[in-house]
Amino acid sequence: MDAGENVALPAELIDRLRECWRLLIDTAVWGDIKSEQLGLLTRLRKRILELGERLKSLDADRAWIPKKRERIKNLLGSCLSARDALLLTERAAQGITGGHDIDVLSCTLADLHRIMTTDLQGHENAWAEALQALNKGSLEEEEDT
Repeated sequence: MDAGENVALPAELIDRLRECWRLLIDTAVWGDIKSEQLGLLTRLRKRILELGERLKSLDADRAWIPKKRERIKNLLGSCLSARDALLLTERAAQGITGGHDIDVLSCTLADLHRIMTTDLQGHENAWAEALQALNKGSLEEEEDT
């Protein structure tokens, strides 16, 4: 990976994340899912909306950030926020106990989890390496002066 020249996720990956999120929100709002816990479905829908916001931040334009290092740090922070939002969504979904669409919800969450822990993780690792290289380069420049 070029050290942060183009700090962005591939469009194909963003499309896959977006499609999973759309299926999640559709299932949570229009699907047949049930819970014995009062207020859980509302909380789940709220978590899914928050997850969508965090996933959207992965696709944000970072060209306005002047330094490559800061663009990479911003995107890594967005990845961490999206991962946290997914975890909260998965926890809320554990309370879903019935309904015809429970399998759709479970499979969609599993797909999203898999994308974020495989494909997205690979990009995160590359950005972390690029960030380390940039940091090492700036430290060497400071030592030279």
